[in-house]
Amino acid sequence: MNFLNGVSLGMLLFLISIGLTIIFGVLGVLNFAHGSLYMLGAYFCFQAVSLYQNFWVAMILSPFIVAVVGGIIEMSLLRPVYGRDVSFQLLLTFGVLLVLDDAVRLIWGSGYHIVDPPEALNGIVHVYGFTYPVYSLFILFIGPLIGLGLWGFFRLTLWGKKIRAASMDREMAAGVGINVNRLFTGVFMFGAWLAGIGGTLAAPLRAIGPSMGEKIIIESFIVVVIGGLGSFPGAFVGAMVLGVINAYGAQYLPKATMALPYILLAIILLTKPRGLLSREA
Repeated sequence: MNFLNGVSLGMLLFLISIGLTIIFGVLGVLNFAHGSLYMLGAYFCFQAVSLYQNFWVAMILSPFIVAVVGGIIEMSLLRPVYGRDVSFQLLLTFGVLLVLDDAVRLIWGSGYHIVDPPEALNGIVHVYGFTYPVYSLFILFIGPLIGLGLWGFFRLTLWGKKIRAASMDREMAAGVGINVNRLFTGVFMFGAWLAGIGGTLAAPLRAIGPSMGEKIIIESFIVVVIGGLGSFPGAFVGAMVLGVINAYGAQYLPKATMALPYILLAIILLTKPRGLLSREA
């Protein structure tokens, strides 16, 4: 059961981390505000469910709205600092994180909100003598499905090939007629959309509250570093490893649970500083 819980958590981390990985791999931006986009996905899900009483409508609307917010952030704030030192990007995106945290407090208040799973997924099943929530099994199913869809998109579609070309050499991509600015905006919106999906899927699993994005972004950065910056398979492996460690640590080492991800991060940085599956390795 701990293993299933860990894999379920890992799937959510994967959805957040893969957006972070795509943005870094193409734009070269370490987006600290990515966790806040995840938080917005959860809040927009709560709002949509409150208005329409339908989780599946929220599943469509919430990530789309988050993607639009991401596009506004990229065009108005990030684009002017692409050529500057990475510290400018970190400070700017951290500032965006703080602004979005305060924005949700102003709009939805400082209290916590709950979203019920859709009726079709609201229940439990018996797995090897244990009971397990149906919605968590849904997360286990949809995570790999999204991962395979992303793999196919980047490997088999024209837009995916353009994105890969721009990530390797943006000057060459511009030279062959690719509108790099438009492409970068689209990639950032795509990453924000993935964060919105993660937040929407997480809404029925945990309480929605301000600053919920801060913990997830720290764990997502750990996942990206463990797997290798810019590595798609690395994000999946890192998310699974961290999810399982958190699940087993919560039961067997409850006092050290918060420290375990950082211990793992330190071990990876000392032994494989580029990550387990880095593209440069």
